[in-house]
Amino acid sequence: MVHTEKSSGASVPRIVIVGAGFAGFRTARTLSRVLAGQRADIVLLNPTDYFLYLPLLPQVAAGILEPRRVTVSLTHALPRVRLVLGEAGAIDLIGRRVDYTDPEGRHRNLTYDRLVIAVGSVNKLLPVPGVAEYAHGFRGMPEALYLRDHITRQTELAAVAEDDREREARSTFVVVGAGYTGTEVAAQGQLLTDALHARTTRANQPGGHGQARRSPEVRPRWLLLDVAPRVLPELDRRLSDTADRVLRGRGVEVRTGTSVKEATAAGVWLDDGAFVPTRTLVWCVGVRPDPLVEALGLPVERGRVRVTPRLNLPGHPEVFACGDAAAVPDLTRPLPGHGGTDGHGGTDFALTPMTAQHASRQGDVAARNVAASLGHGQAGPYRHHDLGFAVDLGGVQAAANPLGVPLSGPLAGAVTRGYHLAAMPGNRVRVAADWLLDAVLPRQAVQLGLVRSWSVPLDSASPELARVPGSPQRREPTKE
Repeated sequence: MVHTEKSSGASVPRIVIVGAGFAGFRTARTLSRVLAGQRADIVLLNPTDYFLYLPLLPQVAAGILEPRRVTVSLTHALPRVRLVLGEAGAIDLIGRRVDYTDPEGRHRNLTYDRLVIAVGSVNKLLPVPGVAEYAHGFRGMPEALYLRDHITRQTELAAVAEDDREREARSTFVVVGAGYTGTEVAAQGQLLTDALHARTTRANQPGGHGQARRSPEVRPRWLLLDVAPRVLPELDRRLSDTADRVLRGRGVEVRTGTSVKEATAAGVWLDDGAFVPTRTLVWCVGVRPDPLVEALGLPVERGRVRVTPRLNLPGHPEVFACGDAAAVPDLTRPLPGHGGTDGHGGTDFALTPMTAQHASRQGDVAARNVAASLGHGQAGPYRHHDLGFAVDLGGVQAAANPLGVPLSGPLAGAVTRGYHLAAMPGNRVRVAADWLLDAVLPRQAVQLGLVRSWSVPLDSASPELARVPGSPQRREPTKE
């Protein structure tokens, strides 16, 4: 039996926003402000009760920030928005209904007058043997918590291993994908394992807690792989060069033009024929739109549903899409040989990249256009020029190009952290306090054991949720 929550009537329009990532959160926040004082039922459907500030997730995995620092309560941040906890399973565009499964496995429906699809993205999969079984992604809090425990556990086990081959494998960490996420994971991870190694080595030295089993020269080894010719291939060359220099100087083995051919329980085979013994494979090759998008049965481009510059779905003016789920034409980048006058999400323009910067601003535009469709304000197209990027490389190191000005070193580090504090919708003081404590105190490196390997599979449509025994999986609700 399916419970259907119907709209409260034509006089009170219901706006359903699916997803509370950067695009969905900003849509809900802006819409609640634009429609303040107006009668409207704004509903935010999301599997968790928090907004995750994804750019700082590598710092959670590295033990710099506590998990709650990068999560913001949706009910606290969006007081005029009604939060519905659940995972969307299907959208009926004809019946104007969203089917979802609540946290207790019950199938429910939400009808809508306006719909905003902002379901975001999940880990990108490639047909590489063994990867789905032995690799883990980095798109949600459970994966970050698992990696934090896993790195600590491998370092501690390596410190007491008597077999040289086992010690080498447990001390080797492989990250595939040298984009924004992979670069930061490798940079932060190297600093964490160096600190853990120094601590366990001191503890095992004569005069410590026991006899040394491990040579101080056997240090943690990090490899960052990518088929591209350089790290951060999608960003400015100067940012790429800065990141490459910092990583190599720290001891990270950066191997461009290289990827994984096969993953096994004992390690990974690279496409150049080399075998790397390891117990850790972090998959950061990119993202793909949430599978819900393709299930709509509408035209897609690179897996993203096509929308107009005003973020409408063609043929469905009451439905909007934004963020990683939407193929939004970038009006600032007309394609060579085209007039750039199509205006319907065609091929006259390049697509906006799948970044938080674009998702946030698309959320603002979607909110204003939804309000305009209800008679409040005027609709307009999405148009935004990149303001630059910032990559935190751990410690005081970073690479940034705010407004196109290339920066590196401590200055870039200050700009990067300042940008994150300004962009976060909450917890700024707590994040700054954690940064200060990390600068003056050693990190608390312990295994909590809350997230196990099997609960964060790479092939998951819900990286924000850890799988638990008997947990409901996304599926089509049973009809009455």
